[in-house]
Amino acid sequence: MSPEEWTYLVVLLISIPIGFLFKKAGPGLKRWGAAAVGLGLTLFTCGPHTLHSLVTILGTWALIQAQPCSCHALALAWTFSYLLFFRALSLLGLPTPTPFTNAVQLLLTLKLVSLASEVQDLHLAQRKEMASGFSKGPTLGLLPDVPSLMETLSYSYCYVGIMTGPFFRYRTYLDWLEQPFPGAVPSLRPLLRRAWPAPLFGLLFLLSSHLFPLEAVREDAFYARPLPARLFYMIPVFFAFRMRFYVAWIAAECGCIAAGFGAYPVGAKARAGGGPTLQCPPPSSPEKAASLEYDYETIRNIDCYSTDFCVRVRDGMRYWNMTVQWWLAQYIYKSAPTRSYVLRSAWTMLLSAYWHGLHPGYYLSFLTIPLCLAAEGRLESALRGRLSPGGQKAWDWVHWFLKMRAYDYMCMGFVLLSLADTLRYWASIYFCIHFLALAALGLGLALGGGSPSRRKAASQPTSLAPEKLREE
Repeated sequence: MSPEEWTYLVVLLISIPIGFLFKKAGPGLKRWGAAAVGLGLTLFTCGPHTLHSLVTILGTWALIQAQPCSCHALALAWTFSYLLFFRALSLLGLPTPTPFTNAVQLLLTLKLVSLASEVQDLHLAQRKEMASGFSKGPTLGLLPDVPSLMETLSYSYCYVGIMTGPFFRYRTYLDWLEQPFPGAVPSLRPLLRRAWPAPLFGLLFLLSSHLFPLEAVREDAFYARPLPARLFYMIPVFFAFRMRFYVAWIAAECGCIAAGFGAYPVGAKARAGGGPTLQCPPPSSPEKAASLEYDYETIRNIDCYSTDFCVRVRDGMRYWNMTVQWWLAQYIYKSAPTRSYVLRSAWTMLLSAYWHGLHPGYYLSFLTIPLCLAAEGRLESALRGRLSPGGQKAWDWVHWFLKMRAYDYMCMGFVLLSLADTLRYWASIYFCIHFLALAALGLGLALGGGSPSRRKAASQPTSLAPEKLREE
C-alpha cells in the first residue's frame, strides 16, 4: 500500500469512533462539529489546495442565489468546468494538487450539483404553489428552504464521506441533523454486520496485489509471456482492484452507520444515494422510534455479492459505487440528449470518465461499456427466451463468465491509465473483448434481437446463487 492509501485508511477508521460521538448530539453540534472535523481533515491532507474546494463552493452558492430556477444546469457547468481547470494546473505552471485534494473535489462536485438541483426543485414547487393559490403538504425529499452560505459550507465539509463517499444529498444530511430520537437508531449491530468481511477482503487485496503486481504489465518482459498468461493476468488485477474498493467503501459505510447517518425506517424504502422513496412519518416518542426497523440503504455504496455474481454488465454497474451510480442516473442519464438506452449510457459513461479524470485509460474503459451493453442486450433478447429452463441456466453461467472477463478487460484501462499502456495490453490479447462484443452484437442484430431498453428486467436473474448466500 502507498502512503496515500494508508492515509485514506486512517481517515476512514477514525471516522467510525467520531461517528459514535456525534450520533446522539443535537443538530447544532452535529452540523458545526461534523463540518469542523471535515474541514480539519481537508486542511491536514490538502493544505493550501483546500482553496479549490472553497472556490467551488462559493461559485455554486452564488449561482444558486442568482438563478434558483435554473441553477442545476449552471452548477453542473461550473463544477465540471472547474474540474478541467483543476486538472490543468500543472500545464498552467501552478502547484499540482495532492491526491486527497482530487478526492475531495470529486465528491464535492457531486454534492454541489445535487444541492443546486434540490434548490431548483424547491423553487419550482414554490412557484407552482403561488400560481395555484394554495399550499400543499410536505413533499417527499423537498428542502424546507434554500440553505444559507454557512449551511452550504457545513454540508460541503461534513466529514462523512468527504474523501471516499458515499455521496449523499443535502436532504439526507438535513434528516441526520434533525433525526428524532437518535438513541433509538441502531448502530453497533448493523456496523458489525456490515464490517465483518472487510478484514478478509483486505488480506485478499494484499495477497493478490503482491503476487500479481500491476507494474509487471508495464514491463517488456511481460509481453514475452504466452498468450494464456497475458489473458489470465487481468483477472487477479481486477480482483485486487475490487478488494481494495470493497474495504474502502465498507469502512466508509461503517463511519456513516456509527453516526446513524442515512438511517431510515425500512418502510421508507430508501434507495442508495437518493434516500426514501415513500413518505414515512417520524416517530412521536422514543418507544415508537425503538420499535421501528431501520436500514442504511441510503448510504450503501457497494453490494459485494451482487457485484461479483450478478449476470449482466448492466447489473454490475448498479451494484458498484451505488450512490454515485444514482447520481449519474439522476443528473446525467435522465438529461442525456438522446432517448436511445445505449447512446444515453455512452453519454453517461463519457461524463463519468471526465469526472474521474483526464487519463485516456478512463475513456477507453468507460466507453467500452456501451458496446458491451448493446451486445448483451441484443443477443439476450434474440436467444435466451428461446431456450429451455436448463438452457437458460447454462446461458446465465456463460453470460456471467463473459461479464466478469469484460470487467477484467476494462479494469486494465482504469488502472494503467495511459493510452500507450492500455492499448499495448489490449493489443497483446488481440482486443478480444471488443471483437467478442462486436460479434455478439452482430449476431443479435442478425437474429432480430430487440433494443436493450425494451427488455424486461424480470427476463433474467440478477445473480447466480440463492439469496440466503448473500453477505447481508
